[in-house]
Amino acid sequence: MGKRDFVDRVDTVDPVVFVTLSCTFRYGRDDMDVMGIAFRRELYLATRQVYPPLQDREKGIHTKIQAKLLRKLGSNAYPFFFEFPDNLPCSVALQPAPHDVGKQCAVEFEIKAFSAESQDAKLHKSTVKLMLRKVQYAPEGEGVAPSVETTRDFVMSDKPLHVKASLDKEIYYHGETIKVHVSVTNNSSKNVKNIIVSVDQVATVVLYSNDSYLKCVAIEEPGDSVSPGATLQKVYSLLPLLANNRERRGIALDGKLKHEDTNLASSSIIKAGVLKEVMGIMVSYRVMVKLIVGGCVCGLRCSEVGLEVPFKLMHSKPDSGEKPHPSRPIASRAQLSITRFHPVFICLNEHWNIHQCDENCLK
Repeated sequence: MGKRDFVDRVDTVDPVVFVTLSCTFRYGRDDMDVMGIAFRRELYLATRQVYPPLQDREKGIHTKIQAKLLRKLGSNAYPFFFEFPDNLPCSVALQPAPHDVGKQCAVEFEIKAFSAESQDAKLHKSTVKLMLRKVQYAPEGEGVAPSVETTRDFVMSDKPLHVKASLDKEIYYHGETIKVHVSVTNNSSKNVKNIIVSVDQVATVVLYSNDSYLKCVAIEEPGDSVSPGATLQKVYSLLPLLANNRERRGIALDGKLKHEDTNLASSSIIKAGVLKEVMGIMVSYRVMVKLIVGGCVCGLRCSEVGLEVPFKLMHSKPDSGEKPHPSRPIASRAQLSITRFHPVFICLNEHWNIHQCDENCLK
């Protein structure tokens, strides 16, 4: 036995079991903590008492999976659930440099079950933790294909330079090639020396201030030129992949569990009306088309004409019959990947266990 004294609190006797759902933004490594100041901030914390239960099990509303698990696990199983508020970010991490050690800058979710005298107790000897991920899938339906154009006038040139850039669609899936349609009509007297097309990732870290970090994750520079009076119609192909950016520090990635592989962070979609309340790491993407224009006078450097075409990079929503995350009974350092909330149980027996299941484990 772990102890021989059990506390009688009149209404309850040990053990009292609580569970918490927390969202933490870690913006520094553990070894950087100095003078008791931790480089992390708790964005959300919710606590439930699981045992002794606060209401009769028969009066509770259970999902189909919970009802089956109650029959399977017996009287020592105690179901609970958490629902994520709308203003929480998704699980995103910033890629560390190859020589960096320790935990990376990231938004992390965790469920923790513990036995203590109160939910505010600091020291939890009987504790089990479960790391979670909060993810988003591409919304159903296709939006309007983005298109941007601009006209630039130059000194000592009677006619302008017109540039247009467009994409085939608004949402692209990870691993999908992005085709950028570029149209250049050069009626000016200037010479377009080069055209550079790139995909930029913009990671906005929202905490005490809004700091944005711009990283180019794919680039195409074939050396195309457009002489005065000429036109150009061309399609450029770009493929933003983590495989081509693994050594680059600061690129935003989708959150991962333990040593699983991951990918570039998906675009963040925030519910209308809660944008100002969201903290964490917000990610967006854009195609940048840059024209290097020469022929300048008075010794001035070449000028640039640029276009920004926003788009979304996300995962497609799994089919209802697809099982992307096989379920199994798990204990201690377990893994779970979720989009909203799953039934989770505490099993009280000779060992602490947290069980996460779906229909597979009930067949």
